[in-house]
Amino acid sequence: MEARQLFINSENFFEGIPTMQISSLISRAATYFQDDICLTEDSRQVSFREFDRLTNIVGNGLLDIGLIPGDRVGVLLPNSIDCLVAYYALAKAGLVRVGMNTRETQANHLYKLEDSGARAVIHGEQSEFPVEINVNQKTFGELLCSTNDVECAVDRDLDAPLRLGYTGGTTGQAKAVTLTTRGELAEMSAFLMDLVPELEVGASFLHAAPIAHASGAFFLPALVRGVHSVVMKKFHPGEFLALAEESKATHTFLVPTMLAMILEEPNIDTAMTGFKKITYGASPIAPSLLQRAEDRFGRVFAQCYGQAESPMVITCLSPEDHDRTGSCGKPFSFVDCAVFDEKDNRLGPDEVGEIVCRGPQTMAYYWNRPEATEKVFRNGWLHTGDLGYRDSEGFYYLVDRKNDMLISGGYNVYPREVEDVLMSYEGVVEVAVVGLPDEKWGDQIQAVIAVRDPDQFDIEQLKLHAKEHLANYKRPKTISIWDELPKSAANKILRRKVKETLMLE
Repeated sequence: MEARQLFINSENFFEGIPTMQISSLISRAATYFQDDICLTEDSRQVSFREFDRLTNIVGNGLLDIGLIPGDRVGVLLPNSIDCLVAYYALAKAGLVRVGMNTRETQANHLYKLEDSGARAVIHGEQSEFPVEINVNQKTFGELLCSTNDVECAVDRDLDAPLRLGYTGGTTGQAKAVTLTTRGELAEMSAFLMDLVPELEVGASFLHAAPIAHASGAFFLPALVRGVHSVVMKKFHPGEFLALAEESKATHTFLVPTMLAMILEEPNIDTAMTGFKKITYGASPIAPSLLQRAEDRFGRVFAQCYGQAESPMVITCLSPEDHDRTGSCGKPFSFVDCAVFDEKDNRLGPDEVGEIVCRGPQTMAYYWNRPEATEKVFRNGWLHTGDLGYRDSEGFYYLVDRKNDMLISGGYNVYPREVEDVLMSYEGVVEVAVVGLPDEKWGDQIQAVIAVRDPDQFDIEQLKLHAKEHLANYKRPKTISIWDELPKSAANKILRRKVKETLMLE
């Protein structure tokens, strides 16, 4: 019992292994699995031994151009083997990775490089990095020209910055989250302990979501277990199905919007039969979408709930617990969670408040933002900004983002509840619910949807469906059909962008 208690309330988790390095995990995998296939991208394959060698070459190449441990380096590469090599070359060389995404704008890239104080950026071979900024620009190919493949392993303090991961910017300017080696090891351990414990030699993980975002978090757990990682350059639902069948994929990670697109594809039954576990996360899933997926593929779905400040690791919901509709699961084994009111008092079961957590997986601080750090870390707890509650058995349920809650006629309205009802109507594939300023009601509830077949869709029937399932004050005053909804680089629907567009109409 004492050991179990230590694990759950483990603010000091990993204190006993201050010298554990990610470079050691990579070299050890090379020793254990040698010429087994580590990575596949189209026709290219890299063994575990070759991955170790390539990360040494790139790591030494970065140090040879004058970078020193602790310097920040942007990585702007698409989903690829090269992207993963660059990530872990930085980890070996003691350099700090700055999270970037090829789907973002040039303004986003410039902001992240300036905000982080990056000294270099690694980009693709197609053209020179177009942003004009005083950093050392290197293509990945240039870094591979080095012949120095001796072991590159700069020992890093467990609590020193390992990488800067930027918040999604769904509510405003993105903040740099400082993540450490301690947190990375905790995330890896949490995955292997609670989320994908069955990962082992012979398994195949299909990386279809952006490696720069959530999918990349599954590579290190796969590496240490000798699992074959298959990289998809760009997600397309039909191509995903073909690659899943060709690679005999057993595991993958999907954002709910990706899963919705896959379910619209023909001939999905045979292509998806090999999956032992499909993890989803990064945004809430509508119960109707999850039910459709389970009806088609069975109980192979696992959910992980986290955020940039506690990447991927707050709670998880196993396939066996998916009868708890709407739950995001129980805390990971060494994560402590609670629900607080506005005065940071702990709430009891079924009382809605802000979900908070603590543990070794959380960020160290916001980069160069001490006031924001102090605000989000209060009394030792990370305040997530998510509203939710815990039931009497310890399962957590997300209600909505704290900043997204609407007040209409004096009543609280959670956009996610309205979105789930609209998503449950046949033919609706995407929904965003926002509130527009209204002198009488406070927030005027409006919905924007994307549908499978606009020519055949009856929006009046959808309104009747909403009337049947929602209280009057929760029903959207208007429902608009758009071709598609605006999304972030991580495929999250951007309510903020929807609201901005509606305000201009």
